[in-house]
Amino acid sequence: MNEAPLETIETESGPQPTATVILLHGLGADGHDFEPIVPELQLPESLPIRFVFPHAPERPVTINGGMRMRAWYDIVTLDGSQPDVESIEASSALVRQLVAREIERGIPASRIVLAGFSQGGAIALHTALRYPERLAGVLALSTYLPLADRVPDERSEANLGLPIFMAHGTYDGMIRIDIAEYSSNQLAWFGYSVEWHTYPIQHAVNHQEIADIGQWLSDQLG
Repeated sequence: MNEAPLETIETESGPQPTATVILLHGLGADGHDFEPIVPELQLPESLPIRFVFPHAPERPVTINGGMRMRAWYDIVTLDGSQPDVESIEASSALVRQLVAREIERGIPASRIVLAGFSQGGAIALHTALRYPERLAGVLALSTYLPLADRVPDERSEANLGLPIFMAHGTYDGMIRIDIAEYSSNQLAWFGYSVEWHTYPIQHAVNHQEIADIGQWLSDQLG
């Protein structure tokens, strides 16, 4: 397992950022995937944010015929019934390193949002619920909650009630919306503050979703 620190791309919405968003890409993409959305968020000048876009390690992915690609964990079945626990935990540990680095750079944990799309969102959720210091929130886009049965025993007291923005396309053919909605209901049942959004799209994001994310970030970090 590759445990070297993740390579990242960084961009800032303004000088001297006071908060950080760590945004994890989806399967087969890389850190450049969501880089263009930063100006589209239309964040206020009074809220300078550092965006960190890491590249996932490369590994074989079963549903793609064992082809090696950037992936946070292996996917054996689309319904998540055979989770790759080892890689989920290894990727989560790498993300925690990124959080620690931001804290060293002067951004407190309470001003750090973990975010991700698809399996990147799954890692963001997995990591945030277990992180020992209070975070600002989670953006979970077109994703689901992995290893949900372990959350009650493994979750951090510091992040109980964590704000979570969860969004999904109603026509998503990769991760069905009923799977995502079930995860949203599980998170609410566990006591997290989930803001659930749907959009008439497939496995993607659209302009309205980006606008809603910008507003949510302003509300949580402003």
